[in-house]
Amino acid sequence: MREYYTITELTREFEISTRTLRFYEDEGLIAPVRRGRTRLFRHSDRTLIKQIMRGKRLGFSINEIREIIQMYREPPGEVGQLKLMMKRIEEKRESLRQKRRDLEETLSELDHAEEACVERLVELGVNT
Repeated sequence: MREYYTITELTREFEISTRTLRFYEDEGLIAPVRRGRTRLFRHSDRTLIKQIMRGKRLGFSINEIREIIQMYREPPGEVGQLKLMMKRIEEKRESLRQKRRDLEETLSELDHAEEACVERLVELGVNT
């Protein structure tokens, strides 16, 4: 395992901009080592970037991601932290379920609209 990664290596690996990495740093989500003007990212920073990207794909806000990361930085086993994490997971799960219901409804509406178009084209004598 490598000791350090450069900002260029990570931007290429995760297909994100240097500005995005600097934003994560400004938000306190990652903390690269500085050598002069160069940022060097540890394996732990790389792992955090993976978690941040996963959280974003799942629809978590930066504040929610920060909160989750902070929980991992605290000593494990804290009942309050674990309960908060479980609450956030359930909230996100319900939000995703609602989005799925909305998507399924929209897809169904599109199917009906397409069927109506096909029926009308047949009535007009146009082959589909």
